[in-house]
Amino acid sequence: MPFDVEFPKGAVSISTEWAEGAGRGTVLVAHGAGAGMEHPFLVGFTDALNDLGFSTLRFNFPYREQGRRMPGPAAHAIATWLAAVECARALAPEHPIWAAGKSYGGRMASMAAAEGLEVDGLIYLGYPLHPPGRPDKPRVEHLPVIAAPQLFIEGTNDPFVQPVVQLEEAVAACQNARIAWIDGGGHSFEVKGHKRSAHEIGASLAPLVEEFAAS
Repeated sequence: MPFDVEFPKGAVSISTEWAEGAGRGTVLVAHGAGAGMEHPFLVGFTDALNDLGFSTLRFNFPYREQGRRMPGPAAHAIATWLAAVECARALAPEHPIWAAGKSYGGRMASMAAAEGLEVDGLIYLGYPLHPPGRPDKPRVEHLPVIAAPQLFIEGTNDPFVQPVVQLEEAVAACQNARIAWIDGGGHSFEVKGHKRSAHEIGASLAPLVEEFAAS
């Protein structure tokens, strides 16, 4: 069930994957910069959320629909988030809605929330605090503006959040935010010495979302 996002040069049809849960609310899930909504990590994550009773809506950003590898303007992603929430509300109007995103997708959700996107909470699956090796380029200035609760699920070995104290300080400056650390996890939550598929890794994070949604 695709939805359209309107741009000055015309509308873009956005692919989605909707799965009905057992009435516990809806989690919208956006992909990272380097992969689309079909990535096994996101499939495992949403499958596990469905098993816990949540409905889920995975979706692509416009640049993926247009066959491009690199993300477009942030404004396009923000517009897509607004349209995705509207779509989710039409599908299940009585549900609370949480916005979740892997890396880039989560950061775009945070920017949309800072600009007025209304959701019940935000879940960042590896928030890209800064480019790897560039802690002098933090992407945090908008985070304290966000009123909705925020959950940062982060690997302790993620190069996008080193040094980890920088993320801890950013989260402390937010209105309502917390971190769930994955010990030894990299940017995709892979842990050295632990062989797990991307699907399994994504699924393992669902209980953290369940706990956050219930708080």
